[in-house]
Amino acid sequence: MQELELKYGCNPNQKPSRVFVEKGDIPFTVLNGRPGYINLLDAMNSWQLVKELKKATGLPAAASFKHVSPAGAAVAVPLSDLLQKAYFVEGIDLSSIATAYIRARGADRMSSYGDFVALSDECDFQTASFLAREVSDGIIAPSYSKEALEILKSKRKGTYVVLQMDENFVPAPIEKKDVFGITFEQQRNNIEITDACLRDIPTAAKDLSPEAKRDLLIALITLKYTQSNSVCYAKDGQAIGIGAGQQSRVHCTRLAGNKADVWHLRQHQKVLSLPFKDDVRRPDRDNAIDVYISDEWEDLLETDNWKQLFTRKPEPLSREEKKEYIKTISGVSLGSDAFFPFGDNVERAHKSGVSYIAQSGGSIRDDNVIEAADKYGITMAFTHIRLFHH
Repeated sequence: MQELELKYGCNPNQKPSRVFVEKGDIPFTVLNGRPGYINLLDAMNSWQLVKELKKATGLPAAASFKHVSPAGAAVAVPLSDLLQKAYFVEGIDLSSIATAYIRARGADRMSSYGDFVALSDECDFQTASFLAREVSDGIIAPSYSKEALEILKSKRKGTYVVLQMDENFVPAPIEKKDVFGITFEQQRNNIEITDACLRDIPTAAKDLSPEAKRDLLIALITLKYTQSNSVCYAKDGQAIGIGAGQQSRVHCTRLAGNKADVWHLRQHQKVLSLPFKDDVRRPDRDNAIDVYISDEWEDLLETDNWKQLFTRKPEPLSREEKKEYIKTISGVSLGSDAFFPFGDNVERAHKSGVSYIAQSGGSIRDDNVIEAADKYGITMAFTHIRLFHH
């Protein structure tokens, strides 16, 4: 039996703590730092996510994890000029895997603060250079270039966690965990999510473009490793809003939809033109953008707080301006880890520009949900797959 001793468990009082395998070797190597219990939970979940995303799409994939759920996930779709500006990477030479991570990190930069990173492909110089500027706890990847490893080893005063994953590792088909002295055992959720699960389309609208299929697969695979209940909005090759761990399905849809709206609003010209001072730190900049977009914008602009961030006082982004901007959005894909019990989920999704939905189906009110989708011309697929993750 091989084991790795950890500093403590989920909390400092939970000692001793370790990870181990009963047969064979631990499938990752610690190249730098000392991983913690939650770090490794994030690493193992996020690695599975990016590996499956790459298999499903054929593109390099990345994820940004926090507290055992993804803050963002993406594949390597080139960034538009608008997104380069919104992600603060204008004029920077980006590799495919760097593009994937910048998209994943850009889904919800507030939630990605202090994230654990997963890459499906080798971490290269461009990706490590981007990570060097961000607040992050660690990374897992199948390999690292020499230059990338040097950069990452110097991060966080030399304590940044760097894990190298064995790409060929195949876990046992049965998994176990202990809760309150009781051992739970189940078959791993090894179901493959492919185009095949998008074939049953009960709505009047049937169109699913290649891009919509890709984004629905990204949403569903992301949900497979998100604490349930969960809903994911996706567009342009990335998650743009993830609602995790809610007891009510519609609360997931609202939470994820609100995050998707913020993602779109970050591309509003008023946001892109915010006159930040040159010395503003990235976390402070991201927090300021989040407050500026929110209904609490007065906390930023109606006090002296703006003077710490901007060279001049920006004009507010009014509620009416935000509503009008979001009304122009379309082509968003939405995945749900289980069925929609009511049409209210579709109503909320429509407000965030959703044109495509993938959900398991099987509710006694499926007809009501289909009717709501038809009302807005939404194409909806019944996957017949439930993706609960706990």
